[in-house]
Amino acid sequence: MSIRVFIDGAAGTTGLEIRDRLKDRPEIEILLLDEALRKNSVKRREALNAADFVILCLPDDAAREAVALIESPSVRVIDASTAHRTGDGWVYGFAELEPAQSAAIAAASRVTNPGCYPTGFLALVRPLVRAGLIPVDFPLSVNATSGYSGGGRSMIEEFESGKAKTVFRPYGLGLAHKHVPEMLKHAKIEHPPIFEPAVANTYRGMIVEVPLPLHALPRRPSLAAITTALRDAYKDSPVVQVLDVEGTEMLTIEELAGTDRMNLRVFGNAERGQARLVATLDNLGKGASGAAVQNLNIMAGLDPVAGLVL
Repeated sequence: MSIRVFIDGAAGTTGLEIRDRLKDRPEIEILLLDEALRKNSVKRREALNAADFVILCLPDDAAREAVALIESPSVRVIDASTAHRTGDGWVYGFAELEPAQSAAIAAASRVTNPGCYPTGFLALVRPLVRAGLIPVDFPLSVNATSGYSGGGRSMIEEFESGKAKTVFRPYGLGLAHKHVPEMLKHAKIEHPPIFEPAVANTYRGMIVEVPLPLHALPRRPSLAAITTALRDAYKDSPVVQVLDVEGTEMLTIEELAGTDRMNLRVFGNAERGQARLVATLDNLGKGASGAAVQNLNIMAGLDPVAGLVL
């Protein structure tokens, strides 16, 4: 028996990538709405209520509108927008975040997909907060650079048309990026991290880095202790890997482009008591479409990594 999946916003970058991961799976039937009917509220409502699972790949307001159109109590929703990432009644769809997170996703009727930047930040920080190595009130910062596909159609067009005036552009300079509340809530910390996002002239890929002054932490953890805590957190994960850094001379933003994995590394200088925690992932993979498919698999009781590129 197959499950019926309707992707609302299937023509966008995230929607297209989700559909590509699902299209050859016999256990999944993708419900399609003709492009000419996409803005027909009656037909859209029918499609939303005919599915077993709805995946929303929409702007925030449109995602909220779609949820309001769902009347059938049997329809389960995965929202890839920012709309519900800190909202009550929604389970955060980062399966590796907490020991019981996958079970919570499996039982949920409403799951909100994480943002790409928060995925890297939370993967690095949350296990260390949980282990008491980073105090909940410690001031944190996060530097992150994404491929331009994360900016949607307008940014893709800007870079691919040659209109972009630079190969690297910091943004969010007012320190009010919409991902910050998500980082704050799900890391379970008391102060918003200083978030320094940037976009680079490459289509996909992401590097997220959290600098950590070990000497300033109350427990003064060693690099080995930080690495061990991360390894313990992800020891059973087929998606998140904690890698050795010995011999690593260079990282690239494209390291995991085209995959649904995430790599974590702990670089540092023991003598100076400083660390650089680094996550690499694909902003369109584990940062978006891959995470949505992983959540769908978990909710449907299927192999969690079916359809993923690992």
